[in-house]
Order: sequence, then C-alpha cells, then structure tokens
Amino acid sequence: MRGRTGAARYALRAASLTTALVAWQLLTSLDVDLWLRFSQFPTVADVARAFGERLGGDDYWTDLTDSLTRILTGFLLAAVLGIATGVAVARSRLAEDLLGPLLEVLRPIPAIALVPVAILLFPSNEQGIVFITCAAAFFPVLVSTRHAVRALTPVWEEAVRTMGGGRGRILATVVLPGALPGIFGGLSVGIGVSWICVISAEMISGQYGVGYRTWQDYTVVDYPGVFVGMVTIGILGWLTSTAVELLGRRLTRWLPRTSYVPGARARTPGRAAPAGPAPTAVRPEEARDEHLV
Repeated sequence: MRGRTGAARYALRAASLTTALVAWQLLTSLDVDLWLRFSQFPTVADVARAFGERLGGDDYWTDLTDSLTRILTGFLLAAVLGIATGVAVARSRLAEDLLGPLLEVLRPIPAIALVPVAILLFPSNEQGIVFITCAAAFFPVLVSTRHAVRALTPVWEEAVRTMGGGRGRILATVVLPGALPGIFGGLSVGIGVSWICVISAEMISGQYGVGYRTWQDYTVVDYPGVFVGMVTIGILGWLTSTAVELLGRRLTRWLPRTSYVPGARARTPGRAAPAGPAPTAVRPEEARDEHLV
C-alpha cells in the first residue's frame, strides 16, 4: 500500500510538470495575447533546442562550474560563521550585547545591496561575489541557530552538569545536537537566498557564471538562451536544496519520524482499532500542503 501511494505521488508530480510544459508550448506556439503576451515567449521546443546546443559547448560548463564554486564557497562560510555566531549570541550575554545591535542593524539590508561595498572592499569580482553570497546565507542561519539554541530545555544541560560535564561537553552533547533541526531549517532557507543573490551579483559585476551568461543573452535578445539560464538556475537550486535537506535528515535521523497516510488509524498490537480516527503524525513538508501548520 505504501509503495503504491509513493508511486502515485511521483506520478502526480510528473503530471503537474508535464501539464505546465504543455500549457507553455500551446500558449507560445499559438501566439496567445490576452492580458499576458505569450507571443513574446520562446516555445518549449525553442528552449530545448537551445539547451541542447549549450550542453555541447564549453562555455556552459565553465559557467556552471564558476557559479557552483561561488555558491558553495559562500554558503559554507555562511554556515560556519552563522552557526558559531548564533550559538555565541544565544549562550553568552556578553556576545549578545556586543554583537546583537550590530547584527540587527545589518540584517534588514538586502545582500544584493552590498554589491557597491564588495566592489570597494575586494580586489577582484570573484571575491566580491563570494562575499555577497556569504552575506545572503549568513543571517538566515544565524537567526535559526539562535532561536533553536534558546528553545532547548534547560533540563538537558543540568543533567550534563550533574554528571560533571563542562561547557565543551554541554556544547557537543546538548546544544549542537538539540539545535540541529533548527539549524538545518536556516541552512535550507540560506541556500535558496544564496542562489538569488549570487545570480544577481553575476548579472551586475560577474565574469562568467550562469547569471552573467543569462544577462548577456538578454542584452543580445536571445530569449531561448535566457530561458536556458533560468532552467539551469532552477535545477541547480533544487539540487543544492535537496542535498542540504538530505544531509539534515541524515544528521537528525535520531528524531522520531512517521509517514503520513491519509485516513490511517493508529493500531496497538493486541487491541482492536478505535472507532474514531486517530491523530497521525505529519511531516512538516506534508503539513504545509494540508494547511496544518
């Protein structure tokens, strides 16, 4: 039953994507112009043809490598700095008093607005783009880590202290493991924001990269090439976000998880099923779909 349910879900997702592509092809090939001007769009066939041509060239793979290098470097820096700063601010009043006001002033500033600062500070565009990417992911990771650490129950820390554990042991066995779910929530948000900012930075001041190539295609009115860049950005963003989520599940596999099965009832061995529906644990991503969270 579970296998059939999973297959049906994947089939539904594939059908949703296929329907969107078919609608795109029909609207553009028929030059539909109502309120939206689909006659200006390239067709799915045009984009697929351009995609195939790009895959056969060296520039596409160079752009892909450059963008991935920038995003991974900036994101890893943001992860380390964001987690460390979040833990420090949540655990130390001195750190909160010293860093808190400055961080709260800087946090509302969009990372892409730091492009002029990056141009002035760094000797190369490459370093500036990595800085912008790091700044974009830093604050989501920081805020999520800070809230996750502050939400930990004090009983765990007191138990470690009772057994003679010091600050290092508390940090390693209580704070970081207990805050991991919240930390990975911030990392998932951070990787998405990083892609937005790195592509924007490449469009403004980059040399090579998916964002740079997409903007160049726009300036020469190569609209199929623009959509190739958009599709590439979407795929890369999806792959990196999925990787972060899978890593988070791997590192938090000790957390209790149950599958959501619509209409399922909780059963206890040796007892008959209750007459009414029993509450079923729901994973966060499915809870959002059912408007439960």
